[in-house]
Amino acid sequence: MTWVDPAFEHPARLDLPTGHHLRPIRAADAEIDLPAVMGARDRLWEQYGEAWGWPPESMTVEADREDLAHHEDEMEAREGFNYAILDAAETELLGCVYIYPSEAGADADVSWWLVDEALGTELERELEARIPAWLAETWNLGSTRRHP
Repeated sequence: MTWVDPAFEHPARLDLPTGHHLRPIRAADAEIDLPAVMGARDRLWEQYGEAWGWPPESMTVEADREDLAHHEDEMEAREGFNYAILDAAETELLGCVYIYPSEAGADADVSWWLVDEALGTELERELEARIPAWLAETWNLGSTRRHP
């Protein structure tokens, strides 16, 4: 399998033992996404800027909402998937996980980021441990490449 089957129903949620969870991001998340993105903007630019031109130096809630709507459309078309990393009450977005067709021969390229406050925490360790297994077991993606 080189990418997801058109009939594949992507998971609605991944619960983590830290009390956090992943779920598909929505345009309605812009109000909690924007502070997370802009708070980690310099680090995110180092990670994604060259490839995606993201995040821009300044971004409005409306522009972020449009960007998130684009991610919703990608998920609907099975072109790529963006999961928000959220607290239990979904009042704080702590990062995102991206799953896209691989550009390097793997079944998928996966990347994720966290807000600065979550770096080096149990949440980061859980993501490192659980995402590869989740992609293999739930998504049936045999080989994934962490990118970038």
